[in-house]
Amino acid sequence: MVPGLPGQNLLMVRAEGQPGTPGPPGPGRVPVPAASLCPPSQAVTIITYKEPENPEYRPFLARLKEEALAHFNFSMKDGLMNFIAAAFHDGVLLYAQALNETLERGGSVTNASAVTRQMWNRTFYGVTGFLKIDENGDRESDYSLWDMDPVRGDFQIVANYNGTTKKIQMVPGREIHWPGNVVPSDVPPCGFDNSDPLCPNLSTLEVLSLVVSLILLAITITSFFIYRKLQLEKELAAELWRIRWEDVQMSSLEKHLRSAGSKLTLSLRGSNYGSLMTTEGQFQVYAKTAYYKGNLVAVKHLNRKRIELTRKVLFELKHMRDVQNEHLTRFIGACTDPPNICILTEYCPRGSLQDILENESITLDWMFRYSLTHDIVKGMQFLHNGVIVSHGNLKSSNCVVDSRFVLKITDYGLESFRVAPDGEDSHALFAKKLWTAPELLRMESPPARGTQKGDVYSFGIILQEIALRNGVFYVEGLDLSPKEIIERVKSGERPSFRPSANVGCHMEELGQLMQHCWAEDVLERPDFNQIKVQLRKFNRESSSNILDNLLSRMEQYANNLEELVEERTQAYLEEKRKAEALLYQILPLCTPSLLGTLGHHTGIPCLPYNGVAHGCPVWLEALGGLGWDWGLLGTGGSLTVPPGPVCAGVVGLKMPRYCLFGDTVNTASRMESNGEALKIHISAVTKAVLEEFGCFELELRGDVEMK
Repeated sequence: MVPGLPGQNLLMVRAEGQPGTPGPPGPGRVPVPAASLCPPSQAVTIITYKEPENPEYRPFLARLKEEALAHFNFSMKDGLMNFIAAAFHDGVLLYAQALNETLERGGSVTNASAVTRQMWNRTFYGVTGFLKIDENGDRESDYSLWDMDPVRGDFQIVANYNGTTKKIQMVPGREIHWPGNVVPSDVPPCGFDNSDPLCPNLSTLEVLSLVVSLILLAITITSFFIYRKLQLEKELAAELWRIRWEDVQMSSLEKHLRSAGSKLTLSLRGSNYGSLMTTEGQFQVYAKTAYYKGNLVAVKHLNRKRIELTRKVLFELKHMRDVQNEHLTRFIGACTDPPNICILTEYCPRGSLQDILENESITLDWMFRYSLTHDIVKGMQFLHNGVIVSHGNLKSSNCVVDSRFVLKITDYGLESFRVAPDGEDSHALFAKKLWTAPELLRMESPPARGTQKGDVYSFGIILQEIALRNGVFYVEGLDLSPKEIIERVKSGERPSFRPSANVGCHMEELGQLMQHCWAEDVLERPDFNQIKVQLRKFNRESSSNILDNLLSRMEQYANNLEELVEERTQAYLEEKRKAEALLYQILPLCTPSLLGTLGHHTGIPCLPYNGVAHGCPVWLEALGGLGWDWGLLGTGGSLTVPPGPVCAGVVGLKMPRYCLFGDTVNTASRMESNGEALKIHISAVTKAVLEEFGCFELELRGDVEMK
């Protein structure tokens, strides 16, 4: 093929010779009936060679028409054939130039390959303009895209392609009419030759197999969801969270404190993890505790008459049981049996974060503080990304520390179990609101679960507690009551009333993080994912050597223990000295004696043991209410009797008193303290003795548990 000639495919696009469908003659429109090309409302586009715009082209066409009419008696019409003739003309000239150059180099006219290669990779200017042949012998032609207007039925050029620059230039003000006004994709769905593996050509059997497989898959997925639904209903009906109050045994530690006669005070600062301690500050229990299945757990009693187990409540209890995270206290279960409605959770013996921060004997370096802060962030991050969504009551007293000094968050979830606090004007109520976000304080009925942005505000307050260790909501230079603080935060004054963010010589970025967390605009507060990233930047140096940090923490903990042991040892020695001094002041006036020998002084009859006959006078005396004879005081020191299970004597110098000692007296005392008014306790053996006399009215009391 002579270079420069149009390809066969372009000649096939040409519609010349068909009535009413002449080829596009040049710029402008060519009226063509749409019905002659395709059905109505369809689109037609034609690609043709772009008509040259150089000045030599039009004079060449005029001369060509004259020569055709004069020599061949043929009248040429305007159309694509004109450009083909011009292209032939330029092709012949290019061939002649290449042939001359080949002959000048000593080549032969019969060597077609040499002549052809001489035309490659060169530019020639002819009547069609610049003609460029690439290194492969192909002409870089320009093309025009013609589009048919489906309404008027004529064609117009909408785009031109430059073969040299390889770019398409759209004609301004014109656009292609696509069927349905939808632009088709560049590649068919199955590829140009159906080679796309995602669009296979399936047989009938393969299609049938695919349909059956899809049906089976749908049945499997549906069965799976039905199974999950049934399992969920089974779990809700099983009530694995339920705890019977009979299975809960109160901790002997708390019983010991109450039986010791010490006046106990419960801290009003936070949740159920407030500090329970003696007035002397020598003993501390951080929560109400009990034993459940042999494990020590924390018990939170609820001031509710009853809990209605709706579906919403059952889901809350299930979600609480499903939560598992090392920085959240584990939910043990709940008791909904009135009046013992309570929640049982994992007990952390180190107490709350607030207790640790306010204990001046515990030294906290910044590494330790960052560790506690990271634990809070990790726990809150898990809550916010899980089904519980938010905490709603985050405060330092709800952040507890276990035996390994790992901080865990408690008092989360179970929004249906939460009750509004009693008392509208109490100091304790306002003290519990110091961590609450201002937007929640302004609500008449804030959501029980709170909000995520409200939790971020609470974290900012806790962060200030950890950094400054001056108490919650510390404002430098001001001594305000909790009620005054809450009123100022709630009022929304400008600038917003917030705690002091000056952390002294430590990082300024930490103070900025606090301010971002308690910003008035909730959109300015970061989430816990962002807080975690910022804290890592602050603590980059401390986290560089984990082993050194761990050893440092253990050393610090050991030092704190040594100081605590030394302090407790000194307190013990002081109490021992006081006890010994008091013991030396106790001087008995006579030696312990058998009360049977002192019958005429004590009121116990001096009767020899004579079997059942001894029981009647003893119980007659008991019923008669015989009094004590204090004449023993005059005979002190003159009696010498062997020791026995019941002993008596006058003891004391500061406050002398007559005392009874021995297991028999202890047993009688416990029987009296567990007895009823105007009645006397007797054992089963004594009952059998008295029934032989037939003169006593006896009534069964039932089993009574006593030490």
